[in-house]
Amino acid sequence: MRIKTLAAPAFMALALSACTPVAMPDLAAMMPAMRWDHRPEASDWTQATLTAVAARDDALAGQIPADIATFCPNYAKASLPERRAFWAGLLSAVAKYESSWNPAASGGGGRYLGIMQLSPRTAAQHGCDAQSAAALKDGAANLQCSVKVMAHAVGTDGVVAGNGRQGVGRDWMPLRKAKERAEIAAWTSSQSYCR
Repeated sequence: MRIKTLAAPAFMALALSACTPVAMPDLAAMMPAMRWDHRPEASDWTQATLTAVAARDDALAGQIPADIATFCPNYAKASLPERRAFWAGLLSAVAKYESSWNPAASGGGGRYLGIMQLSPRTAAQHGCDAQSAAALKDGAANLQCSVKVMAHAVGTDGVVAGNGRQGVGRDWMPLRKAKERAEIAAWTSSQSYCR
């Protein structure tokens, strides 16, 4: 009898230990570094951008642009997730100059909107879901549309920025300025997914 009395608490402790919750991984900590990581929307923006990039692998992560070594030295050897992280990281770096990561930003007399300063006309031309002023001020929607714009330009030109007016530089002015283009390239090149 004494054995049964001692065995019952031990059995209960063992059974309850199997019910102890296991800590879930911090998904935000697993996301690649972005320049907007200080923003409260960072996780949503990064996830939306990575998802949009994955849908455009044929023009982005599946290709090796002619000038990629300037922006991401290890890109040719990088895994598919690392390549996708580069394209998302590039947008996060360009957004610094476009809007200071402000999803409600409005420039050009109200013609350019949101985090990547897209016009409703550009959004419509690329078949984006977000085409209205209000929709383009939603950070995730603006970034998803920006990936479509970027994929078209990079796919057409075969470069990230080329001479500054090609690739991503077709639509985003910071890449047309040598100093800003160099700073963007320095930031992306220093990220783990590009080393």
